[in-house]
Amino acid sequence: MPTDSSYAPVDIPDVGIWDFLFERNDRDFPDDKVIYVDPYTERSYTYAQVKQSAADLGKGLKSSWEWKKGDVLALYTPNCIDTPIVTWGTIWAGGIVSPANPGYSVEELAFQLKDSGAKGLVTQWDQLEVATKAAQEAGIPDERIILIGDKRDPSARFKHFTSIRNIAGTSRYRRTKVDSDKDLAFLVYSSGTTGLPKGVMLSHRNIVANNLQLRAGESTNLSWKPRPDAPNGDSVLAFLPFFHIYGLTCLLHQSIYAGFKCLVMPKFDIEAWCKFVQNYKITYSYVVPPVVLLLSKHPCVDKYDLSSIRMMNSGAAPLTRELVDAVFKRKGLKVKQGYGLSETSPTTHTQPWSSWYDTIGSVGTLLPNLTAKYMGPDETELPAGQVGELWIKGPNIFKGYHNNPEGTRNALTDDGYFKTGDVGYQDADGNFFITDRIKELIKYKGFQVPPAELEGILISHPSISDVAVIGVHKEELATEVPLAYVVPKEGKGSKELEAEIVEWLGKKVANHKKLRGGVRFTDEIPKSVSGKILRRVLKDRMKAELENGPVKAKL
Repeated sequence: MPTDSSYAPVDIPDVGIWDFLFERNDRDFPDDKVIYVDPYTERSYTYAQVKQSAADLGKGLKSSWEWKKGDVLALYTPNCIDTPIVTWGTIWAGGIVSPANPGYSVEELAFQLKDSGAKGLVTQWDQLEVATKAAQEAGIPDERIILIGDKRDPSARFKHFTSIRNIAGTSRYRRTKVDSDKDLAFLVYSSGTTGLPKGVMLSHRNIVANNLQLRAGESTNLSWKPRPDAPNGDSVLAFLPFFHIYGLTCLLHQSIYAGFKCLVMPKFDIEAWCKFVQNYKITYSYVVPPVVLLLSKHPCVDKYDLSSIRMMNSGAAPLTRELVDAVFKRKGLKVKQGYGLSETSPTTHTQPWSSWYDTIGSVGTLLPNLTAKYMGPDETELPAGQVGELWIKGPNIFKGYHNNPEGTRNALTDDGYFKTGDVGYQDADGNFFITDRIKELIKYKGFQVPPAELEGILISHPSISDVAVIGVHKEELATEVPLAYVVPKEGKGSKELEAEIVEWLGKKVANHKKLRGGVRFTDEIPKSVSGKILRRVLKDRMKAELENGPVKAKL
C-alpha cells in the first residue's frame, strides 16, 4: 500500500500566491519587519516595502508593456534583494516568472527565452552582454530588457526596474485574478544533465501548497520571534540560487511568509558565509553537500564563531554520515537532510529536528498531504525495505513539462503520481532513503552500484578533497565498472595513491562495488549550481580520453 504522510493534513487555500503572501489574515509579524538584507551593502526591504514595490512594478508592467495574463518574464540574474520585487510584481500582473541560470551561455539562455515565450528579460549590469545577445536571438527588443541591482546603465539604453515601478498614473490598474490550480506562476527549467532543459510548469497552488507543507515540517523550530537561543529571532543565510526551485521556494517564499530575516548572497563564498554567520548571528541555512564538505575541511572555517547556527538543511544530492559527522565534530554544526525536485515545488521530505542524527542518510519523512510508493521495474509496488523508484502524489506536483507532452506522459501517471526517477527505499519507521538516480546507477554484472554511496565513503579518505564516481564499460569484463574521479587534498595524485584508494575502498564495500575502473585525478569535480555532480561531463571526458588519449585541460 502507498505511504501517507504522518503529519496532520494542512488546509491549502484556493488562492493565488499574491493573496497567500500579502492579503492573508494570519500574519503575526509587523509591516516594518525587515525581510531581505544585502549584507554587502546593507540595503534592505521590509515586508511592507516588498508588497508596495511589487504592486507598483506590476502596475508599471501593465502600463508600459501592455502586460497580459499569462505573459512570461524571464530572470537572468544572480541572487539579488530586488528579485522578490520583480518576481511578485509579475505575479501581481498575472504573469509567469521563468528564472534562468546566470551562468548560461548565449545559446542556453536563448533556448529558454524562446521555449518559454518570454515577453521580457530581467538581468543585472554584469550579465548584460550575454543577456542582450540571447534576447536578440529570441526576438526580445532592448526596451524589454530591464536591470535590477545597484548598477545602472550610464547610457540609459537599458532601464532600471525602478523606472517601471515608479511610472506615474498607474493607479487605475487592478491586480489580475488567477485560478490557483490552472494558472502557472513559474516556469523553471531542469538542470539539463541529459539533453535540453525541460520547462517545469508550476501553478500558484503548487507553490502555496509547498510553502504550507514546509512550514508544517519546520514551524515548531523556526520563528521570527525572539527565543532564548535566538534573541533576535531566526534568520536565514541565502546563497542557494533563486533561479533554482530549492532557493525559489525555501528561501524567497518562505522568508516572507514566515517573517524571517533573509540575508541574500549573490553566490556562495566560504569565507563570506562564515563571516556573515558570525556577524549577523545567523541561525539557519539551506545548504548542499559540497558546502558541508567545505565546512568540514576548509581552513578558514576555524577563524569564525558559527555557534549561532541551530541547524542546516541539506538537499539537492545525497548527504552521507561521514560528512555529517565531520562537520559536527569540527564546529558542532548540525545538518539534517531533505528531498525534493523541481517537479514537486520542491520539498517532499525532511528530517525532523528531533531525529536529525538518529536517521542520518535518510531524507526524512513525507511532508503533509503527500502519498508515496516505491515501484519495481515492472511498475508494481514494492513493500517497505525493498529498493525501487520513488513515485509521489500531492498538491505540489507540477502540471507537466512545457511544450513536451511526451515527457509529461512519461513522468505523470493517470492517477496523479509523479515518477521521480530516483531510487531508494523506506524503512519500517517511515524514513525514506534515496540511493541514486535510475539513469546514474552503475550495473556491474547485473548488480546495481549507486555512485553516491561510493562517493560518501571515499570523501572520508584523508587524501581526498572531492570525488565523483561514474560507470565505465570494461571490455575485458564485458560489463560496466565503477571509476572514481578524485581531487587530491595535496599534490597531483600518483599511482601509489590510486592503488591505496582502490585497496582502501575495497575493504569497505561489497565485491561488486569495488573500483574496478580505477581512479583518475582531476583539479575539480563539475557540479551544477544546485550542487549536483554533473556525471555526464565526466563521462564525456572519459569517452574523449579513450578515443584521443588523456585530456589535459582543466574541467
